[in-house]
Amino acid sequence: MHLLLFLAFSPFAQTPCADMARLPNVTAAIQTATHCRVSITLRPAADSEIKSEVWLPAASEWNGKLLMEGGGGLVGSINTGGMTHAVREGYASASTDTGHTGSSGRFALGHPDKITDFAYRAVHETAVEAKALIAAYYGLGPRLSYWEGCSTGGRQGLMSAQRYPEDFDGIIAGAPAYNQIYISAWRMRLLMTALKSPQHALPAEKLKLLNDAVLNKCDSNDGVKDRLIGDPRNCNFDPRVLKCNGTETASCLTPQQLETVNAAYTDMRKSTGELLYPRLPFGGELGWSLPVGATEPGAMDIDIFRYIANQDPAWEWRSFDLEKDIDRALLHGKEIHAVHPDLAKFKARGGKLLMYHGWTDGGSGGSISALNTVSYYDSVLKHMGPNQDDWFRLFMVPGMDHCGGGTGPNQFNKLAALERWREQNEPPKSITAARVNESGVIDMTRPLCPYPQQAVYKGSGSTNDAANFTCKVKGN
Repeated sequence: MHLLLFLAFSPFAQTPCADMARLPNVTAAIQTATHCRVSITLRPAADSEIKSEVWLPAASEWNGKLLMEGGGGLVGSINTGGMTHAVREGYASASTDTGHTGSSGRFALGHPDKITDFAYRAVHETAVEAKALIAAYYGLGPRLSYWEGCSTGGRQGLMSAQRYPEDFDGIIAGAPAYNQIYISAWRMRLLMTALKSPQHALPAEKLKLLNDAVLNKCDSNDGVKDRLIGDPRNCNFDPRVLKCNGTETASCLTPQQLETVNAAYTDMRKSTGELLYPRLPFGGELGWSLPVGATEPGAMDIDIFRYIANQDPAWEWRSFDLEKDIDRALLHGKEIHAVHPDLAKFKARGGKLLMYHGWTDGGSGGSISALNTVSYYDSVLKHMGPNQDDWFRLFMVPGMDHCGGGTGPNQFNKLAALERWREQNEPPKSITAARVNESGVIDMTRPLCPYPQQAVYKGSGSTNDAANFTCKVKGN
């Protein structure tokens, strides 16, 4: 019996933690020092086995809201770190393994139900069940429900807004892998270039050489020389200026190395010219994962094409064919993509969507081009019309890598901004981000601005102080 049906025939009353284990789909309920930890197993389809957890703080500590935490990569585990933070903030929290255990894509081999669970069903079913468990435990359901996730978690958030707009009242979607098949195909192409020969690899010192050249060319475009590029699209850099004239030295790039660099700076298009995935912006070269000695592309990207696209555990990545393998992946796994630009139902419910992405995100591994997120943002405005910023905002973060890290201010309280937006109708005009040095001291703050605005220096005062910047469209 689904828990909602069970509750429909039960009086609303608080249920002690120990008694939660008697509810449908609950496999365990354990009282910890800070919360009641409820484990559930959901089987919405014949081949489904979705394992999730719902953590419930004491009624006196609960803020009356649900915060669900997203996963990364191919997921396969519960985000207990995110849930721990959520409970500390007073939230009831939930997270799911999306229907399989472990980070391998092998779960997809011959299991279309499990692909659907990973794509969207596990998050939706867990959200519905979490709300019912909250109602059973506290005697009333959550007054608001939020989603927080980055990378795959960002995709999961967009998917919820697109498919199940009633699940969440506010969504934080960072660096969303919303078109994962294209992302993985682009990374396969890049890594296959880097792996053509040992000479195609880019050691760390050559990445630094490249990054220094980019910054020397474009750092001051935003009006402040701080080794951060406000908007890399304004950077006009040609890597051929670093081409070796003869013998390779530490201060030049060989033709093979330039081939790899150019692969990173090149859009991925179909033979028809249709853009599938954008290039990497200038400025993130230090984060490119193209180490000397690598023997194959990233495991997640291989798995997308081995287990989803080709449904063949013996598939050899060297046989990768861009268009054929993309078509095969879309045949078996198109539902993984959260590309739909129509968010009218989410908007109509009063939902708020806060997206963010670091400008220096990129390279291989789990990284995603920041331009990919800009593309989705633009697609929503193209479909729904301009002036959607009362419910939908994107914040681009100069100097931030994939979901955090990097050389710029990369720590900011996005949840607090979302709460004020949804609960007090205060749209975030900017979000202050901080950079913390190796000693644990904040050495720079900057405002993050709603795209297409960026932080512009006022002309006086420390450039390490957010108060000395204002948000505006550059040139206006």
